[in-house]
Amino acid sequence: MILAMIPARMGSQRLKQKNLRELGGVPLITRAIRNCRAAGVFDAIWVNSEHPAFGEIAAAEGVHFHRRPEALGNNQATSEQFIAEFLQAHDCDVVVQVHSIAPLLTVAEIRDFVAVLARDEVDCLLSTDPVQIECAYRGQPVNFSFAEKTNSQDLEPIQRLSWSITAWRRRTYLDAVAAGQCATYAGRVGFHPISALAGHIIKTERDLQIAEALLPLVEND
Repeated sequence: MILAMIPARMGSQRLKQKNLRELGGVPLITRAIRNCRAAGVFDAIWVNSEHPAFGEIAAAEGVHFHRRPEALGNNQATSEQFIAEFLQAHDCDVVVQVHSIAPLLTVAEIRDFVAVLARDEVDCLLSTDPVQIECAYRGQPVNFSFAEKTNSQDLEPIQRLSWSITAWRRRTYLDAVAAGQCATYAGRVGFHPISALAGHIIKTERDLQIAEALLPLVEND
């Protein structure tokens, strides 16, 4: 059984109530729900929030609502905590987290991502935005050398984690939690590339404006 889980806190520091902000006239949370439904690859779709307002939205869209404890809806709560709490409450084989703040993730990309889960034997599948340009860390080259100039198209792409869509096997995740280990990267980890548009995450007003400008590229694809 594969569940889609859409996290949605009411509080946010940089962009107030960002999950309720509209993109193309549709609230971000609603857009994520509809994309998950349109993908047709989930046994159930759950909105996960501490605020009952998201329960009303979930009901209106015909999906389930998981109300996490208030303590897991503040800025100090970690994703590992609220994901573990959700998995402890719902039996499944795999949970796929689809972020509403990655609204340019397409229905086709959701389907492709879930198809990889069925094909590859991984416990965690991370979405990545491949960056094929010279990258450095603390002043040192990561995928290029100071000894020579390499054409960017010949470079090994850097796998930038986007978190737009992520999947975990329930048993592996909860076993790691019980053992006091990092559950996010427990077990066999896989990487799946998505488009640069799908990797665009909305955290600020500027991010939302950029997404609004890019939306026609996704809708007309």
